[in-house]
Amino acid sequence: MRTHFHWTGLAETDRGASVAMGNFDGVHLGHQAVIARARRPGLPLGIVTFEPHPRQFFAPSAPPFRLMNAEARTHRLEKLGVDQLYQLPFDSILSGMEAETFVHEVLVAGLGIAHVTVGADFCFGKGRGGNVETLRRAGEALGFGVTVAELVAVDGVQVSSTAIREALSAGEPREAARMLGHWHRIEGEVLHGAKRGRGLGFPTANMSMDGLHLPRLGVYAVRVDVLTGPHRGSHDGAASLGVRPMFGDNRPNLETHLFDFAGDLYGEHLSVALIDFLRPEMTFAGLDALTAQMQADCERARAILAAL
Repeated sequence: MRTHFHWTGLAETDRGASVAMGNFDGVHLGHQAVIARARRPGLPLGIVTFEPHPRQFFAPSAPPFRLMNAEARTHRLEKLGVDQLYQLPFDSILSGMEAETFVHEVLVAGLGIAHVTVGADFCFGKGRGGNVETLRRAGEALGFGVTVAELVAVDGVQVSSTAIREALSAGEPREAARMLGHWHRIEGEVLHGAKRGRGLGFPTANMSMDGLHLPRLGVYAVRVDVLTGPHRGSHDGAASLGVRPMFGDNRPNLETHLFDFAGDLYGEHLSVALIDFLRPEMTFAGLDALTAQMQADCERARAILAAL
């Protein structure tokens, strides 16, 4: 997959794709349906998306809401067989562009699209002034095809990033996975921490949650993919998502203990899939009680993951 960060200066070989367009936060089943409808024989499959998410641009001080960062979204789209990823900078220029101008300058003159597919509720352009009818009219006038994918429901519930956030906030990662079509994953670099887990016999890989929606705080059974470095591979584990109330910390992060693993993961990139919620955050009377609970958490996580 080739990734582009602007709509200008593209080689001809990187233009002319059949594209799916949207924010694709989570790349859930609804997004996957849009991408599937965008496939056209003989044409490269492209994605037009935006970074940062427009909601972040317009409300930078709002609570974090994203299901995945740009890196995780790229990994997921690559797995779906996307050929060209157009990750456009959502800035004052793009946010102020009228819908018709966006079609002319970005989609046609810049990307040279052959076809565009969007969801039925897609809006774009300054003030969200453009919609699927805007695209249809432009396609007829400018010579590109337009497909509108219907919204997707699971057991009568419309799949949306909002519904997935609600499931995660309730500590229901399996319900979120039913709408995502894959496990909810937190991806990022392993950072240096206080190394308390190592001292307790449970070394952890620490990752920041900055900019991401916070699932219910607590302990989870997880599956971990080590994406970089000499320890690449998959592992089962248990992870604590929270603020570590025993130690007075207040900045949420993810601390993941990989079962039967020995090695240094600092600076490497991990993808941690939340499988099951085990328990909420707790404060313990002392380190012995904390260590005993961590042992119980790991035993329960091993049993859950073995049964998958």
